[in-house]
Amino acid sequence: MTEPEQAFDPKMLEALVCPQCHGVLRFDAETNELVSKAAHLAYPIRGGIPVLLIDEARTLDKD
Repeated sequence: MTEPEQAFDPKMLEALVCPQCHGVLRFDAETNELVSKAAHLAYPIRGGIPVLLIDEARTLDKD
């Protein structure tokens, strides 16, 4: 039996910045990621906790 996925608290965004560019992060509920448009990176959220490691981030398409 697994524990239910803990939800990310969007209030945390007030204190978090992108570790790559120190810019604003946006919560994407669809992908459960924190997105940095400036760095073109998406950081995963696991168990309600953002994983703000550049090596763990997914690169976004530059449109």
